[in-house]
Amino acid sequence: MELILEHVSKQFKDRQNIKKAVNDVNLQLGPGVWGLLGANGSGKTTLMRMICGIMKPTSGHIRYDGVSIEDLGDTYRDVIGYLPQEFGFYPEFTVRQYLEYIAALKGLPDKVARQKIDELLTRLSLEDVYKQKISKLSGGMKRRVGIGQALLNDPEFLVLDEPTSGLDPGERVRFRNLLSEFAHDRIVLISTHIVSDIEYIATQNAIMKNGAILQTGSTQELVVQMEGKVFEAVINPQDVSRWEQKVQVVNVRNEADGSVSLRYLGSPDDIPRAKLQEPRLEDLYLKLFPRK
Repeated sequence: MELILEHVSKQFKDRQNIKKAVNDVNLQLGPGVWGLLGANGSGKTTLMRMICGIMKPTSGHIRYDGVSIEDLGDTYRDVIGYLPQEFGFYPEFTVRQYLEYIAALKGLPDKVARQKIDELLTRLSLEDVYKQKISKLSGGMKRRVGIGQALLNDPEFLVLDEPTSGLDPGERVRFRNLLSEFAHDRIVLISTHIVSDIEYIATQNAIMKNGAILQTGSTQELVVQMEGKVFEAVINPQDVSRWEQKVQVVNVRNEADGSVSLRYLGSPDDIPRAKLQEPRLEDLYLKLFPRK
């Protein structure tokens, strides 16, 4: 299985000008976990909506196994699972009713639907709330229900837009483990601005900024460019704000002895006694998308 994007662009018109939300994107996705990494407003959601067939590109082509997704029509929708940033549901639906409703829309036979729903309720830790109305659930639990509906048809290609929004740290770990297992022989595309969601599970990453793909590659391939540029220095707490004005700070960590460890991008001469660090994907992300 393979999804190919060729020169995909999307323009939106308003009264005064034309905005290009996605600009000449070329990607080739195969089985495994793909991370689509970028800041909010970088064009990720627009790109994913085109990949799912919800929105048509202004130009370019999207093909699944060599065939245009427009030509595939329902056949394509049968093999894809999609979790948008916000998924809709009727307020009166319980968790189980909602999953049964989505299973019916996807054309699952009743027996298959029951088995799959039972399995997902357990795997997503929803078995204790399946009778509750979705509108009464916490944000994290609602997100888990959304993940469940995307997995109902056991899709070949799973598309997730900011999937861990609202999940606590433990839920994030369980979700990443679930995706790693699920992606063994499937394509999983995760759009996120949270680096930890994909840093350790993504087979490949695509970094998107201003509607364009800046770089693609594995985490190891991408972080190579940050070698020799990431440092850590131990400083006094009262000096943090001063150094934040002089270097690009990645992380600030309070130490047991009252000092502060400052991780930053730059050179060893920027802060006295700074030590070279092993680069991480977050370092590259903050270089490309500096905090304001």
